[in-house]
Amino acid sequence: MSMPEALLAVFGLPGIAWLALAMAVAGLVRGFAGFGTALIFVPVAGMFLAPAQVVGTIVITGVFSTAALLPRAWRQGDRAEVGWLVLAALPTVPVGLWLITQLDADVVRWTVAVIAGGTLALLISGWRFTGTVGRGGLLVIGALAGLMGGLTGLTGPMVILFYLSGQAVAQSVRANTILFLAALDVVIVANLLISGTVEMNIVWLAVVLAVPYFITTMIGQALFDPKLEKTYRALALTVIGLAVLSGLPIWSMI
Repeated sequence: MSMPEALLAVFGLPGIAWLALAMAVAGLVRGFAGFGTALIFVPVAGMFLAPAQVVGTIVITGVFSTAALLPRAWRQGDRAEVGWLVLAALPTVPVGLWLITQLDADVVRWTVAVIAGGTLALLISGWRFTGTVGRGGLLVIGALAGLMGGLTGLTGPMVILFYLSGQAVAQSVRANTILFLAALDVVIVANLLISGTVEMNIVWLAVVLAVPYFITTMIGQALFDPKLEKTYRALALTVIGLAVLSGLPIWSMI
């Protein structure tokens, strides 16, 4: 299939307009908050794509688009801490990708709903972690993030809870989250390529969605102001909540 034909096929996919809108909103939120892409896009994408296609689309789009955020995050983030998180995720990502092939699609969608909804509920509740996380804790968090990222495409919830529920300032939270999610996207894409589970139509879909995602990410980054931390959190959590509700499997039963 030629490039024009491949692109036309993408624009003919059921739900492409909703997928593009969800990715654009996710980019805007990630630009100013540093997280939220998967929590917004994955529940919506699950209505139109198979679980493995959702994972492939979200991580490939992330690899294409993260370049806009990395320079600032690299300067501001704690690279050593993020490195331990990534190291722990390396062996668990393949396990998550394997589970996709073993579980029913609706089971995966409910898993997405539970993880995203649980993450949202904990953050809204005002729960705060006040202790100190050592190297062992970082390894556990990274391993769980890798497992859930491979299974659902939700690469961020474990790390988001770790950072946003703590006492770190918005700038540090944003930078560390961006660095980890970028690295985990690369790990998942590498595993998809090695296993041969990435179809070219998903690559083209990711290329198309990367355009609005990149544009809105840049807009969101331009809007970022550390003084507006509470506003960013409230807006990000509201958008995530709407995405989780819209992606609940119960709508397909009505």
